[in-house]
Amino acid sequence: MSQRTKSLKFRTSPLRNRAAVLAVGLGATAVLGTGAAVAASTGLDTAAGATAAGSVQAQAVAQAKAASQAKAAAAQKATAAKAAAAKKAAQKAAVKKTVAKKAASWVDPVKSYKLSASFAQAGGMWTHNHSGQDFAVPSGTKVVAAHGGTVVKAGGNGAGDGPAYGNAVVIKHGNGTYSQYAHLSRVEVKIGQVVKTGQQIALSGNTGNSSGPHLHFEIRTSPNYGTAIDPVSFLRGKGVTV
Repeated sequence: MSQRTKSLKFRTSPLRNRAAVLAVGLGATAVLGTGAAVAASTGLDTAAGATAAGSVQAQAVAQAKAASQAKAAAAQKATAAKAAAAKKAAQKAAVKKTVAKKAASWVDPVKSYKLSASFAQAGGMWTHNHSGQDFAVPSGTKVVAAHGGTVVKAGGNGAGDGPAYGNAVVIKHGNGTYSQYAHLSRVEVKIGQVVKTGQQIALSGNTGNSSGPHLHFEIRTSPNYGTAIDPVSFLRGKGVTV
């Protein structure tokens, strides 16, 4: 190798080195640029992911809130429906009770009795067939008004219907109906007195034409003798168990 060749070799080596260094620098710059781009891209993806996750979470919270509100509204509606049903049932029960009370506004004139002589029964005790129903009870048994009304007859001599009845009471009710109570040991009401259903009006006895202590009971279409109808059938028609 000539001196010139050596000189040229030595002269080109620094240029090559410089080019190599420059290439390496450019490569590094390219690599760094790519890394920055990747880092920037990763940052954007991360932010987008965070935003999407936040949106999903917010939607889930909104849906849970809506479901809770719907559940509360349904519970409130069910409670209101239950209260309305209870109120309706109570009103229905009250009406039923009122109707039952009205239907049972007639009662037995005495308690703990035994039916003896019946309506229209023939016998030597009466001029005609028996005009009422006899309730066999001890003397002094409480006698009550079978229905509310106004006393129109009260006293001895059958209260005007004759001595066969002994002490008696006649009560006027609505719709042209009267009830009569006879053979009493004591009368506890006066003419014109208003009495209630079940109110005590007398004590049973054995006065008048009577073979033993009992209550003679009639249902009439007027206050006077001769207008009696079957009292047992009448009471049963009013819901009274006789």
